[in-house]
Amino acid sequence: MNLGLSGKNAVVTGASKGIGKSIALALAGEGANLAICSRGEEALRSAESEIMEKGVKVFASTCDVGNRDSVNGFLESARNKLGSIDILVNNVSAIRFGDEDIDWEISVNIDLMGSVWATRKVIPWMMEAGGGSILFISSISALEAGSPPSYAAMKAAIISYSKTLAVDLASKHIRVNTIAPGSIEFDGGVWDMVKQNNRPFYDMVLGGIPSGRMGTPGEVGDIAAFVVSPRASWLTGTCISVDGGQHHSNL
Repeated sequence: MNLGLSGKNAVVTGASKGIGKSIALALAGEGANLAICSRGEEALRSAESEIMEKGVKVFASTCDVGNRDSVNGFLESARNKLGSIDILVNNVSAIRFGDEDIDWEISVNIDLMGSVWATRKVIPWMMEAGGGSILFISSISALEAGSPPSYAAMKAAIISYSKTLAVDLASKHIRVNTIAPGSIEFDGGVWDMVKQNNRPFYDMVLGGIPSGRMGTPGEVGDIAAFVVSPRASWLTGTCISVDGGQHHSNL
């Protein structure tokens, strides 16, 4: 299926590894130009090289998504380099699993406010261009109780924010959706580390996934590429779980 993304300009935050990089690669594979950011320079340059192999334009810059000025500067540079911003994927996460004040403060600034600042910045550009697509990466931790509190609360807030934006922006031809991945495993990721350091917990979580395995970043990336594409033109205000049946809520 041709997703109609060729020549589109997309931003993916936190795209140096894992889900973010896979989303960027999926979009590039469909012909979209990319602007990506992360805090780590080395991994960012590696991701930049992989995306460039797809034959598209790439702008890569370090950025602290928990800092409004840094976010705004990155997005302005991205627009200048690519010419426009048609797609925004708010992927970055602090992945804080504690319940101390610092965990809440960092989660609020990066997971929530980083996404809010980026979204506020691109909306006027998308309105001026006649439309666009915004995607938030949440988590099934937002959909039912039992996950680390600061992480789950921010991921739930993202879903609520996305739904509100979708309603407000539909008449402007800007679609807003959310993806909620389940347990996604990749080298150096959270579940890779859990498998190495706490195998009983890893096995317990794995045993609760009806599909019998952890997901891969590429499986999330493929869904994300479809959701932001013109092929999903009637999809807005929706949260899609990508979890192999892992979460058990009816909603």
